[in-house]
Amino acid sequence: MATTPSAQFSLTLRVELPRKPGTLSRVTSAISDAGGVVNAVDAVEGGADGTLREITVDCMSPEHRGQVITAVQRVRQARLIETTDRTFDLHRGGKLHTGLNSPLKTRDDLSMAYTPGVARVCTAIKAKREKAFKYTIKSNTVAVVSDGTAVLGLGDIGPEAAMPVMEGKAMLFKEFANVDAFPICLDTKDADEIVRAVRLMAPGFGGINLEDISSPRCFEIEDRLVEELDIPVFHDDQHGTAIVVLAALLNACRLTGRRIEELKVVMAGAGAAGVAVVKILMSSGVSSIVACDRTGAIHAGRPDYDDGSMNVPKTWLAEHTNAERRVGSPGEVLEGADLFLGLSGPGIITPRDLGRMNAEPFVFAMANPTPEVSPEEAAPYVSVMATGRSDYPNQINNVLAFPGIFRGALDVRARTITEEMKLAAAHGIASVVGEDELSEDYIVPSVFNRGVSHAVATAVAQEAERAGVTREPEHAATTA
Repeated sequence: MATTPSAQFSLTLRVELPRKPGTLSRVTSAISDAGGVVNAVDAVEGGADGTLREITVDCMSPEHRGQVITAVQRVRQARLIETTDRTFDLHRGGKLHTGLNSPLKTRDDLSMAYTPGVARVCTAIKAKREKAFKYTIKSNTVAVVSDGTAVLGLGDIGPEAAMPVMEGKAMLFKEFANVDAFPICLDTKDADEIVRAVRLMAPGFGGINLEDISSPRCFEIEDRLVEELDIPVFHDDQHGTAIVVLAALLNACRLTGRRIEELKVVMAGAGAAGVAVVKILMSSGVSSIVACDRTGAIHAGRPDYDDGSMNVPKTWLAEHTNAERRVGSPGEVLEGADLFLGLSGPGIITPRDLGRMNAEPFVFAMANPTPEVSPEEAAPYVSVMATGRSDYPNQINNVLAFPGIFRGALDVRARTITEEMKLAAAHGIASVVGEDELSEDYIVPSVFNRGVSHAVATAVAQEAERAGVTREPEHAATTA
């Protein structure tokens, strides 16, 4: 149950009230007494005998919604007509639609947009495949692809149930970077089938965003698609998280005057995001990293490494981190650490564990909705705290990264997204926070800061051009 009312559990109550003083206030008081927060009261219609009101209320959980509804029903002379779950109502009919870039009102419009005129454009693209970037939606369109096996904290819920998340991702692409995105949920868990499906649909897209595909299959799928396709392929669960973590860390170091190369890092969580975070930190100069899973610190001397039962991401971590082969739980190996990274679940470490870290440590506890350690309990021990939640400062949210990354890649028609482009994206995010703004509670910009996507896109595009992974644009404006 959430600790505070939230819009995610909001509802609209349609209530009929008599024209008697105090009735509305009794209803709103009943809602408040039940723990709900009244956001709006609107008059829908009125008559001689009474009025119809719509009351918008934030609640704490589905169960709490029921308690609020019951409280209203108990108010004498107030008649509850209808209740609406605002979150479900927002999703009704889906969250996306298509539109037209050109009007289609006359015969001339039709003859150019469709037959017979469209054949001329088809022929031009057939003669030179790259013209698809100029004359189709390919230049500004990304496929958001999932198999529904690792959705949020829900796990393997299937392709249909994953659609609302992919639609939401497409909304973020459009809102923050004006990139058109299509949600595509595939009814297969077979890596070969997923790779084949994406490869076959790729001609219609300028980029592929892989989403919520379980580990370790996500590594193989991304690697194969990067190899087989000539458009950017990006698994956001891995690289988006890593990029924003690095951006936050760069600014935490800038704030405290530390050098990133000197940090000692302990990480809880050894999945897809964990591997990507370790890789980007190592690329930035961090050399001391100990990664942990449920068993404890990962290293090349563990029995599951020796007998070959360790999975692919953990094997990579065992071979590239914890050279000293430290053993113990995350709390135990925090001794002498400067940064704790949480990519696991609630309650992994205790506030007392943080006391073993070096002075003024950084703690990025990103488990959502419940962090590895609560910010309130960590406060006495921590210099800079970040979480994955929007109701605390320093939210590490992938939306700071992926819209701008694809915007920059599409703008220069990049063939791939290199490791250097990911580093450039992190530095782009970090740069948005000015010296006069930087503080313990503001090391990453707000997700609603419209300058973030532009900064990331510019940095990514410049690095792509420097690396020579872009296509030559079509310059002709009047001829095919």
